[in-house]
Amino acid sequence: MSAPPAPSLPRVHLIRHGETEWSLSGRHTGRTDIALTAQGEQQARALAPVLGAIGFDHVFVSPRQRARQTCELAGLGAKAQVAAELAEWDYGDYEGLRSEEIRQRHAGWNIFRDGCPNGETPAQVMARVDGLLARLRALSGNIALFTHGHLGASIGARWIGLPLVEAGHLSLATASLGILAHDTRHDNVPVLALWNATAFPP
Repeated sequence: MSAPPAPSLPRVHLIRHGETEWSLSGRHTGRTDIALTAQGEQQARALAPVLGAIGFDHVFVSPRQRARQTCELAGLGAKAQVAAELAEWDYGDYEGLRSEEIRQRHAGWNIFRDGCPNGETPAQVMARVDGLLARLRALSGNIALFTHGHLGASIGARWIGLPLVEAGHLSLATASLGILAHDTRHDNVPVLALWNATAFPP
């Protein structure tokens, strides 16, 4: 069976990397370049039949090895281009900490509102994401993005025009798939056609 024809407007398939030791334990992983666990590798392989049936015109991947491994195991490594904009939020002083540990230092902390000391601010991340989306909107066809949890949520929120602080409502499981598309019946309004879907084996 041949792949369906590519859409004229960009249709962005957003994939979070598979499980790592730090994602499993809830530690914030920004610049730390950690590999997938065996379960994470299995999750990534489970994406291959789903993504392989689509036919991608463009594939972009975060420079972090957990995202690059996921891309390779999902079968799209040969087409992938590294995009620095897809790297996870820079957690600065909060790198490696769990949320409960961060909130002991900063009560009520919300990354999408407060950012990270000596890391990225929400304004910096929003500028990075908005620049990426402007580049993607100039393309057409099916696009795959292999990225991370907080950065992926930020992309989803900004795609549909929400303030970055609302990205906290768009959580992503490891090796999940989202689709950012347009409602062509309503002046090409950006929509979340799919969010946080998983393709794990039974």
